[in-house]
Amino acid sequence: MDTLSEIASVMARHLPGDGFHGTPIERLTLVRSSTVTLPMPNVYRPQLCLVVQGRKDVTLGGRVLRYAAGRHGLVTHDLPAFGRVMEATPHRPYLCMYLDFDPVMLGSLSLRVPPPPEAPCPPEGKTVSDASPALLEAALRLVRLLDEPAALPVLGPLAEQEIVYRLFTGPDGARMRQIGFSQGRVARIGRVMAWIGKHYRERYGIEQLAAQAGMSASSLYEHFRAVTSMTPLQFQKQLRLQEARSLMLVQDLDVATAAMRVGYESPSQFGREYRRHFGEAPARDVARLRAAAGALDVPGARERAWNVG
Repeated sequence: MDTLSEIASVMARHLPGDGFHGTPIERLTLVRSSTVTLPMPNVYRPQLCLVVQGRKDVTLGGRVLRYAAGRHGLVTHDLPAFGRVMEATPHRPYLCMYLDFDPVMLGSLSLRVPPPPEAPCPPEGKTVSDASPALLEAALRLVRLLDEPAALPVLGPLAEQEIVYRLFTGPDGARMRQIGFSQGRVARIGRVMAWIGKHYRERYGIEQLAAQAGMSASSLYEHFRAVTSMTPLQFQKQLRLQEARSLMLVQDLDVATAAMRVGYESPSQFGREYRRHFGEAPARDVARLRAAAGALDVPGARERAWNVG
């Protein structure tokens, strides 16, 4: 059995059904989907995402990142994106694992691991590449501990640290250091993104955001777009629209209430921007999503249809 198949076998023992599943390993989440899904919004945190079985696409701004078994994604900042499971069946479901990064561990390893040779670090906040054999073996050691609860307190942190070490010493080394940096342009863009995430319902201008970053408005605009593939305004709109969609789908809010809840003063403007972003009017889009979730015919299908991917 190859490494990916072993990881899939272990994960299958700890996945009771489709959806996101927390584990006794604090920062490890396992995901399963037995069907392909519609494009669903998600906010990706700084983390490693390793696809073990199946395929999915993630759309970030105008970029499409393609995952297949044995490929991993690395996220350096909170980013809103659309994920869609492209290959999955009940007999061979889509499987992936998310490992959130521990800031303390990142800081410790950034001091202990020699920096990579000088090379420009691409500014994009999310990338996808092939996982090395060493990284896959480290991931297997981590998930195997789910079968050994008594060993978790001792070996869990070591297995997690090995995964992070493999990322530091691989092609993603410069990007891993970037996550923990508190200075520099990319880090300042990250702080602006975090600020928008807390204040996306409010009205503000580019000058106010530039002051948050300590950059000129033109420099902020340029670097923000390089990291997120979006302008600050597009980023804010996407957060608003994704939250409104979630409120209508999961909490059954009507269109006008959801629009007001996320900061829109004009329902007609909300409708236009929603249609432009999602391709359909709000009520029709939500009805389609509910129908797709209902087709799963299991308790909690609506929430899982929203989250998987």
